[in-house]
Amino acid sequence: MATIEDVAKLAGLSRSTVSRVINNHPYVTERKKQLVYQAMKELDYYPNSSAQRLRKQKTDTIAVLVPSLTNPFFPFLIEGLETVAVENGLQLLICQTHQNKDKERNYLQLLQTKQVDGLIFTSLENDWDSIAPFKESGPIIMCNEYRSEATVPVVRLDQVKGSYLGAKHLIESGHKKIAYCGNNKGELGADRETGFLAALDEYNIEMNNQWIFRDTPSIETGKRILRTILSLEDQPTAVFAGSDEVGAGIIKEAKLQGMQIPEDLAVIGFDDLPVAQLMEPSLTTVKQPIKEMGQKTMEIMVSMLTNQDKVNEDVIELPIQLIKRESV
Repeated sequence: MATIEDVAKLAGLSRSTVSRVINNHPYVTERKKQLVYQAMKELDYYPNSSAQRLRKQKTDTIAVLVPSLTNPFFPFLIEGLETVAVENGLQLLICQTHQNKDKERNYLQLLQTKQVDGLIFTSLENDWDSIAPFKESGPIIMCNEYRSEATVPVVRLDQVKGSYLGAKHLIESGHKKIAYCGNNKGELGADRETGFLAALDEYNIEMNNQWIFRDTPSIETGKRILRTILSLEDQPTAVFAGSDEVGAGIIKEAKLQGMQIPEDLAVIGFDDLPVAQLMEPSLTTVKQPIKEMGQKTMEIMVSMLTNQDKVNEDVIELPIQLIKRESV
């Protein structure tokens, strides 16, 4: 049975360095970490116990990586995950990455060192190539976030269709000057923009680049966007907000500026969070079945834990729909 000294010798490092890597010490270079992980893999070494025991060990814990819990989308997603987890005797370990690549890689070590049985990405900061090797350590699922090259189960929504439905509703409500709020991160963000532009193209509407706002995550961002719109000489008559929080911020700031919604500016959100119904006027939005997405993801995780020899690379796509309210 391999020891920590064996790992140190194979990696060409000191025992203390190997120990720091195993214990997630922050002041270790990425190169030394990779040397240690490679040596551990070659020697089939697991820290703190015998290899045979750890192979059979279960923690009944699933790590869920989220960018931030301040975004209300993710607590609702976690609620869906937890419902099925509890039913199956599992608990969740919520890991906030704050969109930091190093934090994300560190959390992956929880799976590699057998501190959790499986891991769920709700967003992804690193390239898939750097994530793929961790599949050998346990089940990995992508939920909400997705990558075309990912070779793990993916539970997602049709983002192209969602933004297409939102833009089409604004156009059919009489708007041709429509601002777009979204993000430029990953395939999800790209698909949102693709669907929006597809609707404009279908109706032969040109897009003004001054009306495109990216990296728009919050109510405060929505307020800033509205102020920017009012500073433009050529102003849009409608906004595809990209999220209910941004939509709420736009409406709140518009009312402070004496504007009438939707008469002066129509606004459509995305997600159908509670804030959409609480706004005055209530927010028309594209509904994502957030809890259902979490539940389906955890059902797949339970299945993978039960049958670990099964290779599952399915893409599960849940339905998405437009919810009409008062802001359009």
